[in-house]
Amino acid sequence: MKTQSKNIKDIVKSTNLKHIAIIMDGNRRWAKEKFLPSAMGHQKGVDSLRSTMRLFDKFGIKHLTVYAFSTENWNRKKEEVEFLMSLLAKTLLNELDEMHKENVQIRFLGNISGLSEELQKIVKNAEEKTKDNTGVNLNIAFNYGSRDEITNAVKEIVKSEIKPEDITEDTISNYLYTKNIPDPDLLIRTGGEKRISNYLLWQLAYSELYVTDAYWPEFDEEELTKAIVEFEHRNRRFGK
Repeated sequence: MKTQSKNIKDIVKSTNLKHIAIIMDGNRRWAKEKFLPSAMGHQKGVDSLRSTMRLFDKFGIKHLTVYAFSTENWNRKKEEVEFLMSLLAKTLLNELDEMHKENVQIRFLGNISGLSEELQKIVKNAEEKTKDNTGVNLNIAFNYGSRDEITNAVKEIVKSEIKPEDITEDTISNYLYTKNIPDPDLLIRTGGEKRISNYLLWQLAYSELYVTDAYWPEFDEEELTKAIVEFEHRNRRFGK
């Protein structure tokens, strides 16, 4: 694996791998297996995201999109939801300067208006502060659901009074949260589950899928390397 790791940057270039989306699953199961509270699993998950973001910079991968909080996650226990909100706020407040220094551009995908006013301000500040950065583009899907995203896009298209015959796939793409972001080349799901959970349904049309049994807190350079090496061996035909 060490030899492969040295060649990952070359694989990224040769395959034109620009964008990896990740479903960061397994925080709670990781914590449960270690007899720890769920909060510890989520905190450890933040550590994994930090290190993964730096690996993207190391390997030359431009876009990282992570599924952090879905529109369905509001149905979890109130205490866990409140912790996840506070964890996002705490992480951005404590680490924004460092991410800015590392040239990371932060963008949020989802219904941000559904968050508290205080959290909205923190989110908007992170986006504004890093908007001109040219390093890794970190896209955080928060209060995000793909069906909700597409529904909102349709509503906006109707409001714009675009004629039906003028609507194309590009039209729809331009009304999604991911406007101006290339579609993912690869989707990684940790934790072993084999479903996409209402995540980037439009954007994943021709993405390669990779599932690892490793929980998100366990995701490291070796796991990312395995996924990229697997991607290199895929024959992407795009329906042709």
